[in-house]
Amino acid sequence: MATGENPARQRILERISSALKSRAPRHAPESAGEIFPEIPDPLGRFQLECSGNKTELRIVRDESGAAEALASLAGEFLPGEIFVEDAPVLRKLISTRITKNQIRWSSSGGPGEGVRASITRAEFLVAQTGSVVVSSSCGGRGAFAFAPLHIVVAGVSELVVDLAAALAQLRTRGIPEQSSSFTLITGPSRTADIEKQLVMGAHGPIRLVVILIAEGR
Repeated sequence: MATGENPARQRILERISSALKSRAPRHAPESAGEIFPEIPDPLGRFQLECSGNKTELRIVRDESGAAEALASLAGEFLPGEIFVEDAPVLRKLISTRITKNQIRWSSSGGPGEGVRASITRAEFLVAQTGSVVVSSSCGGRGAFAFAPLHIVVAGVSELVVDLAAALAQLRTRGIPEQSSSFTLITGPSRTADIEKQLVMGAHGPIRLVVILIAEGR
């Protein structure tokens, strides 16, 4: 055998060359069907997923119940700033009992680094994963990233079955064109990157509370 010859390599190249001379057969595509089963009860599924991802879900009957829930949570706030999305529904729900903290409305600017809680609306709630979809229109990205407690107020009309439905409605409503970003939040911030030790609040809120107004259900 001549120096440098490699019979095995030559055989491989010959097989490749031979295979390239004929076109590979085309196979008819097979339908994979539905990947995920249907969700007949979106509200029940959302409750289940929230329980699994440590989101605190409080279902109330109407706006009066939502105001009571916010007032109840106010007793758990640490002294400091509360950042609130300046939306008519939240102006209506914020109780005069929330007095020991300074409310900063989003119309006055973004939250400060010392903010103790933030209250925003949701664009959508995703039943399949127990996620909250928020956009930067709620007062900027800091609205759902700085405070240790993020409270989301949403109606049952914002509840959609899955992420595909949420994205479709985001496009229909033109939200990507109106906002610089939108974010999918699934439970409070947490990580186990370091030695697989779970750390809460690593990149955002330690607590995520969803107040769901189920009026009409």
